[in-house]
Amino acid sequence: MTTFASTIRACVLGVALAGAAAAWPAYACAEERGEGSKQSDIGAVTGLAVGAAAAGPLGAVLGAAAGALLGDHYHRQAQAKAALAADLDQSEAERARLTKSVAQLDGTLAEARIARTQLDETVQHTDELTFDVAFRTNDDSIPAARVPPLLKLGALLASMPQARARIAGYADPRGSDAYNDELSLRRAQAVAAVLMSAGMPGERILIEAHGKTESTSATGDLDAYALDRRATVRLELQASGQVARRD
Repeated sequence: MTTFASTIRACVLGVALAGAAAAWPAYACAEERGEGSKQSDIGAVTGLAVGAAAAGPLGAVLGAAAGALLGDHYHRQAQAKAALAADLDQSEAERARLTKSVAQLDGTLAEARIARTQLDETVQHTDELTFDVAFRTNDDSIPAARVPPLLKLGALLASMPQARARIAGYADPRGSDAYNDELSLRRAQAVAAVLMSAGMPGERILIEAHGKTESTSATGDLDAYALDRRATVRLELQASGQVARRD
């Protein structure tokens, strides 16, 4: 009984020393990952040595087994702590990223509100905005220099669903009423086509053909005639509109 008790005590001593030897490197190297079960190896060797010295072969076997188990336990604890620390770091980085995204979104919304306010102020004065396109004699082709401004105007109108465009075509007094009515209509339609190519819905465009009826030019005044040959775009605030034309 005395020998058996001594063997048991030796094994217990081996386990305790093995656990201490395994625990120290486990906590000292808690941030090192991917090493395998280093603490398990240390515990096994320590338990084997202490158990063998204290109780012979049986103590060596029991001490090595218990030491390996304790060493592996401490190794797993160290790995779990390292993984938890990494997860916390990742969560903090994600929180910082989300905070930055929210701040950027707030800035974008503030800019959008400013732009909307400016647009609303512009809309309040749409009835005061007009745009003229001059034409050559007996021609309904839009001059190249007037196309880019018309495209910008069309894009603006496309972004304002409560606005519509009234396009009125005119002609100088030369020629018959019927011919000038048709010519002024083609001029208005040409302007409308450019606006629609920029995204302006056709249902929000009203077309009028005035021919030469509104010309006040003196007979033979060619400079005044140049002012008669035009199409005028006027922006209006309306809920909806129908395409209108003068036959």
